[in-house]
Amino acid sequence: MSERMAGQGTRLTLDLWHPNCWAIEATEDHRGGILAHAIYDAPTAGIERANGLFTAYGESIDEVETLLDTIADSELTGDVLELQERFDPRGRRVAPGSVAREFFLEYDPSDMICPRLLEQGFVHSEPTQIEGGREKWQVWFAGERTEIQGRIDEVMDCTNADIRVDSISSTEGAEPERGRRLDTLTRSQREAFELAREEGYYRWPREISTRELASKMDISKTTLLEHLRKAEAKLLDPQ
Repeated sequence: MSERMAGQGTRLTLDLWHPNCWAIEATEDHRGGILAHAIYDAPTAGIERANGLFTAYGESIDEVETLLDTIADSELTGDVLELQERFDPRGRRVAPGSVAREFFLEYDPSDMICPRLLEQGFVHSEPTQIEGGREKWQVWFAGERTEIQGRIDEVMDCTNADIRVDSISSTEGAEPERGRRLDTLTRSQREAFELAREEGYYRWPREISTRELASKMDISKTTLLEHLRKAEAKLLDPQ
């Protein structure tokens, strides 16, 4: 049985670039930016895909329209589904800029860097902001501060990413925050996630297939993917 502990952790702001990212490519060539909020299930004819909730923003309607058109035309994305209403029902400002549009997007989860960060202990704490061809990640790290650079190097080695630490501060509560998020998982989701981590599913290249993981848990591949996707969504979405 795991033990809950209070302690001091580290909060970081990571400035990063990684290949095969539609959001980085779109903002590298055009003004405006994108906020990445959360990841959801998207089972599509047996193909492993993920749905994400995003906000495109800019200083004019033309800037945002250009961003959305560029995203829709990318070879790395599926259809862009714009929401008719603002995502935040309380009417709060949800993005920088004068104009903002929320949208769902289907894309290949193997292009995502978040599972690599999560595997190395970096827990997403706020929506990711993408501007000028770079991503800004606010993350918690509950391990020893001396381990951080080595963990970042591991992510860069396996993804060909460029990661810079913009800010770093020690603060109380990182371990309880990580524990709180893990506690939101159902038993099946946590078992699937922990097994995937232990068996190297989140390493690059992957050390185990989804079929092999499903066999170890004595469940179908479809059920395993459902558990993992829901677990990842809860761990990556601060809400």
